Amino acid sequence: MAHAARIENGIVREVIVVPDDLDATESDAAIEGYIHSIGLSGNWIRTSYNATNGFRGCYAGIGYSYDSEADVFVAPVFETPEDAA
Repeated sequence: MAHAARIENGIVREVIVVPDDLDATESDAAIEGYIHSIGLSGNWIRTSYNATNGFRGCYAGIGYSYDSEADVFVAPVFETPEDAA
């Protein structure tokens, strides 16, 4: 199962499932072309649960940031009440 993340201002806003055959291409252009062909707009790139192979650091979740220079997703960091003190 392949997945794509919609990036807006460097933040993941949505993650959807795309057809498996697009996953085999490892092409963001193919994934974005498919997504636009079904009527969704925006900037979409591939993400993968199989982050153990180093693909973009980790699976993208909503609210994660995307570092385009390093080509990785970064999980948000939340402060706990103890951190704020």
